[in-house]
Amino acid sequence: LPMPPPPWRVAPYRGRESEMEMLAQLWLPILVAAVLVFVAGFLSWMLLPFHKKEWKKLPDEDAFFADLKNRGIVPGRYMFPSYAGEDCKDPAFLERWKRGPHGTLTLWAKAPNMVRNLALSFVFYLVVGVFVAYLAGIALDPGAEYLKVFQVTGVAAILAYVFGQIPYMIWFQRSFGGFVLAVFDGVVYGLLTAGAFAGFWPAA
Repeated sequence: LPMPPPPWRVAPYRGRESEMEMLAQLWLPILVAAVLVFVAGFLSWMLLPFHKKEWKKLPDEDAFFADLKNRGIVPGRYMFPSYAGEDCKDPAFLERWKRGPHGTLTLWAKAPNMVRNLALSFVFYLVVGVFVAYLAGIALDPGAEYLKVFQVTGVAAILAYVFGQIPYMIWFQRSFGGFVLAVFDGVVYGLLTAGAFAGFWPAA
């Protein structure tokens, strides 16, 4: 007797070539999703006030800048107190670690290029859309119901926009408010992506 298909294989497997064809058909929702997320990110970071509260101004910035230049600290990422494996047993380090302060410092080589950063962000949103489209092309058939497409692509996009950054926020201690805002932004981006794919999903 023929074996029944596994329970997770609802539809016949279409093959890699058909999946690539489906991916090519999804260029419009990929593009629309990237545009929507780009606009949402711009509104969230540039026009709305929420993220502005995450960043605090250093007291006496001029003195701090002068001290950095005098010390000749080159651009890079720094942790303080800094330690290697053997430092953990050094009493002087242990006292410094106990006393604090603790934190990280990132120095850029030059001022950020906003046009370049915006362009790279848009490319990132396109790449996320391509992977969401590939997953949806495997899981769903042309003509799938709006809600089913929304569910599959929404979960995939939220995974991409939210969960990838959580370990970084845990280890480098982003504020709780910043954590909530990042999750909120990621969920919004995921839902916008889902809406784009569900709205422009190809018919059967």
